[in-house]
Amino acid sequence: MAAAAPAAARAASEAPAASATAEPEAGDEDSREVRVLQSLRGKICEAKNLLPYLGPNKMRDCFCTINLDQEEVYRTQVVEKSLSPFFSEEFYFEIPRTFQYLSFYVYDKNVLQRDLRIGKVAIKKEDLCNHSGKETWFSLQPVDSNSEVQGKVHLELKLNELITENGTVCQQLVVHIKACHGLPLINGQSCDPYATVSLVGPSRNDQKKTKVKKKTSNPQFNEIFYFEVTRSSSYTRKSQFQVEEEDIEKLEIRIDLWNNGNLVQDVFLGEIKVPVNVLRNDSSHQAWYLLQPRDNGNKSSKTDDLGSLRLNICYTEDYVLPSEYYGPLKTLLLKSPDVQPISASAAYILGEICRDKNDAVLPLVRLLLHHDKLVPFATAVAELDLKDTQDANTIFRGNSLATRCLDEMMKIVGGHYLKVTLKPILDEICESSKSCEIDPIKLKEGDNVENNKENLRYYVDKLFSTIVKSSMSCPTVMCDIFYSLRQIATQRFPNDPHVQYSAVSSFVFLRFFAVAVVSPHTFHLRPHHPDAQTVRTLTLISKTIQTLGSWGSLSKSKSSFKETFMCEFFKMFQEEGYIIAVKKFLDEISSTETKESSGTSEPVHLKEGEMYKRAQGRTRIGKKNFKKRWFCLTSRELTYHKQPGSKDAIYTIPVKNILAVEKLEESSFNKKNMFQVIHTEKPLYVQANNCVEANEWIDVLCRVSRCNQNRLSFYHPSAYINGNWLCCQETSENTLGCKPCTAGVPADIQIDIDEDRETERIYSLFTLSLLKLQKMEEACGTIAVYQGPQKEPDDYSNFVIEDSVTTFKTIQQIKSIIEKLDEPHEKYRKKRSSSAKYGSKENPIVGKIS
Repeated sequence: MAAAAPAAARAASEAPAASATAEPEAGDEDSREVRVLQSLRGKICEAKNLLPYLGPNKMRDCFCTINLDQEEVYRTQVVEKSLSPFFSEEFYFEIPRTFQYLSFYVYDKNVLQRDLRIGKVAIKKEDLCNHSGKETWFSLQPVDSNSEVQGKVHLELKLNELITENGTVCQQLVVHIKACHGLPLINGQSCDPYATVSLVGPSRNDQKKTKVKKKTSNPQFNEIFYFEVTRSSSYTRKSQFQVEEEDIEKLEIRIDLWNNGNLVQDVFLGEIKVPVNVLRNDSSHQAWYLLQPRDNGNKSSKTDDLGSLRLNICYTEDYVLPSEYYGPLKTLLLKSPDVQPISASAAYILGEICRDKNDAVLPLVRLLLHHDKLVPFATAVAELDLKDTQDANTIFRGNSLATRCLDEMMKIVGGHYLKVTLKPILDEICESSKSCEIDPIKLKEGDNVENNKENLRYYVDKLFSTIVKSSMSCPTVMCDIFYSLRQIATQRFPNDPHVQYSAVSSFVFLRFFAVAVVSPHTFHLRPHHPDAQTVRTLTLISKTIQTLGSWGSLSKSKSSFKETFMCEFFKMFQEEGYIIAVKKFLDEISSTETKESSGTSEPVHLKEGEMYKRAQGRTRIGKKNFKKRWFCLTSRELTYHKQPGSKDAIYTIPVKNILAVEKLEESSFNKKNMFQVIHTEKPLYVQANNCVEANEWIDVLCRVSRCNQNRLSFYHPSAYINGNWLCCQETSENTLGCKPCTAGVPADIQIDIDEDRETERIYSLFTLSLLKLQKMEEACGTIAVYQGPQKEPDDYSNFVIEDSVTTFKTIQQIKSIIEKLDEPHEKYRKKRSSSAKYGSKENPIVGKIS
């Protein structure tokens, strides 16, 4: 067995070990909040066969965006001059609001004019589960302004009897358009909406119009319109108090939403159609309706083939119960590192039965990391990995549970390490225009390959030197795991003197530094995607760095490059000094020696990005009142600057002075995605670029300030303008807030772990994989498994079962815990479905689509 790994220093805030708790009485969850949390992860892979330009230059410069309805929340890098762009970009984010469609747009970048939308893939929220966890080619659909809709309308219809001046009776339809919610932004700003209300039939089209509401996505119209449903001459004495059936069947109310364009053309925002016969059995009808695309009449459905987009999408919606429900499952999972053999543990079984191991890895790693259980678990699964490794040169090169766990761990705890090590050099590379292309085929006219080679060597040397001197910044958890890997690799291959180094370099160079260099945006090292030339430079640097790491650790005399030009370039680095530097660095980051606490005095960089802030009362309200600024948050202070990289902060708020961080109502400034940082001076009002970004900033600011003294219990959800608070109309600026502050879930600043959320995710994965869990249970019970591996390949042969008795017992425990957790989940689902009446704001009616 491997030598015991040193205890991991706490990377998270102190948390008590999970223990089995008495389950709450049935129905207790009704009295406490159940959190509904949505997340989206996946990959934008590539597009193909995009529609070419007309003319000699048929290529396009393409990028792709992710939109929640019409709100852009993610954008890929631009791929130049291609009709089959390869994006290969992974994404992950929490979804902070309701949505109807998840859409992916492919754009053609235009420097001088607005970017051209080539096509889109729009998937209804309820259909996302059909595509979960698998790569799919989607045909691009045309993007038409009349089909780009979002939002809902609150409508009330009534049918009254009306006696005319001459004494005859007719029917009057009363249409009360109350409000709309969630209308889209127009050119990044809240729209100026109005509605047209029409009564449409075979021979009539009576139309009326509401007033325009300025700068709002949630207009309150509250306007009533009257229509005569039937002419008095169409009535006889027999039917004078009845609406004629044939008329009712043919009439409908149509509501069209528009953005008032003032000097330009009005923009269509969506429509709903409600047949008047909804009133056949009732005198009134009131409901929320989802807006629909415009009726395109008899327009031909045949369109040009716009190409295809390959996507991998995984949408999850978790119902997170109060903490005490998760005690038994957490206890079972946290016992995993102590189970012998490790393959019989609950954590390992989860990885075995999940269709995609990546689904299991993220919540598992975060939960184990939070309770300091990751090092022994990762060590045990890595040791199991090594049993099947025959060649020391291929150590930890596959995508096993062990390697994926370590990959995820490095992403979570290594973020600050990457920032202090790589960010300054990556900023220099991305902001300079030095060419580093050394492939003779890709050289541009006028390029000097020798100059490019020197530029590339300068960057590689600078980056390499920084990495090998960075061991003091390496997180303790990473060092502890590297130490364990080194020990078990040496025991597995005792005659190979280099395996102790390659076991560590295969992670820290190949899977950590090299990956971060080639895609700095993914690791939040750069705010934007680099351009094509910079991407190429980073790729060449990354290739060299990872080869230097493996070459130095293996002490090979030859490089593993396939390209001749890279082999020639790498000869510059085949010196003994590089091998010595790599081995010294690997020794240091896999050592048991206690490190100096040099990093504790330095502030931890948490988040940065571009947003808009409202001036602190210096100018009157207006567009000029909001300025674009670069915000930076560390564990000590929130600052904003005029531009990225500026050392002079325009404004600084010490984290210790933050009293609350809350959303700001749209009505304050008629702007969406706003939040407020309430501190000891005036509140700072900030507008994020989208709902995901706003949610992330609020979350990290809440976490970093959650232990501050004098935190507020109440706040004002609107701004103080013109002498009073817009929310409660109080005139004193120092009046106590009128709404309770949002209670945040305690989580660690650096690794951001909500253990209830992670345990709920694991419960969901077990639930989705019950069939495979059942098969694994059957496999444990078969005589064939007890006697040895089965001869015929089947479902059972895919499982790793070293001890069938212990594995069987663990599966029984898992099933028992899952069954008990099913009960409160089912109770909540029933309660939710009964409370969300069809036609309510939470569950609007999908209106008639022509």
